[in-house]
Amino acid sequence: MKIGIVTQKVVRGDGQGRVNYEIARYALSQGNDVTLITSAVDDSLLAAGAKWVPVRPRVRTPNIITAWEFAQRANTALKPIAGDLDIIHGNGCSLDLPHQVNAAHFVHGAWLKSPAHISHVRKDLYGAYQWTYTAVNARWERSVFQKARKVVAVSDGIRRELMEIGVPAERIEVIYNGVDLLEFHPGSEDRASLGLPKDVVLALFTGDIRSPRKNLDTVLKALVHAPGVHLAIGGKTDGSPYPQLAKDLGVGDRAHFLGFRRDVAKLMRAADLFVFPSRYEACSLAILEAMASGLPIVTASTAGATDLITQDLGVVLEDPNDEQALAKAIIDLSSDPQRRRSMGLAARGAAENHGWDSMAQSYLDVYGAIASKVRETRQPSIVGA
Repeated sequence: MKIGIVTQKVVRGDGQGRVNYEIARYALSQGNDVTLITSAVDDSLLAAGAKWVPVRPRVRTPNIITAWEFAQRANTALKPIAGDLDIIHGNGCSLDLPHQVNAAHFVHGAWLKSPAHISHVRKDLYGAYQWTYTAVNARWERSVFQKARKVVAVSDGIRRELMEIGVPAERIEVIYNGVDLLEFHPGSEDRASLGLPKDVVLALFTGDIRSPRKNLDTVLKALVHAPGVHLAIGGKTDGSPYPQLAKDLGVGDRAHFLGFRRDVAKLMRAADLFVFPSRYEACSLAILEAMASGLPIVTASTAGATDLITQDLGVVLEDPNDEQALAKAIIDLSSDPQRRRSMGLAARGAAENHGWDSMAQSYLDVYGAIASKVRETRQPSIVGA
């Protein structure tokens, strides 16, 4: 097949970009022709034979203008080559052309309704901008999804949110994000070399710790009620209020802020459990990585991909803001090493069904089904995911 992928980045160091990188890599390895309509491409894909059509917005801020300009430039870049492609795979609002598959990594309409939305927290100009940004994207994405024959949801939670904004169930295909099963695997690491304490129960939290959406504040409050448990925190601390909050709560000596880290896989092998009760996620790559690392998971129903978390591999809280329930889950696991080991084994087993190749093959299956129908009806096919 001749496949076109439209997204702002196709690189390994970006969540959505990593998903598209893996799809492109696998598609090339299976003998497909891949064209990338994007602003940045990993060199390894070009070396493997991918074609690149650069699309670079001139406006860098605000994000809403950058996204709009990217889509317009992508539309222009696609028009002369669309007829030569069997499949066009977009990502959300990355294009406005009619297409047959759009894979949704985020549903702005659902995020706007969330009580955790920044506009409910910040009653200032920044909060007003965030409300406007999300509202505009919510209207835009509804228009884009209506132009798609199939919409790929990256989790069952996203499937439900798509249905809530009017996407018919029969047009939705669920394909979970993947994980690198070689990079993230069970094992152990020398904690001292990572700046972490030995001989303590160590929980791990990773993510954007400048945003209240990730819910580090509730984790720190729960830590107050879990004496003896330490928390390693990976994420940029510049502009984050949480180092000071940890001090104010009296847990500064047990909350270890590590800053931005590229060795997250090592951090996971050094930890005893993963705590991530995010207030809103689509399909958390961090949860999948923790599962692949053999860690028991403590999360919340709002954190994305939590339908993968069964009772034998983790704890899913109904309310992400319930610090007492979160503290109890942490304490119960911290005091039961056998249960942690059992959950860790189950988590790794579940993650092994979600390797990158498995995910990418699912996308190729969708492409193939659409291409077959197009051949039967002798109509051109355009896919946006």
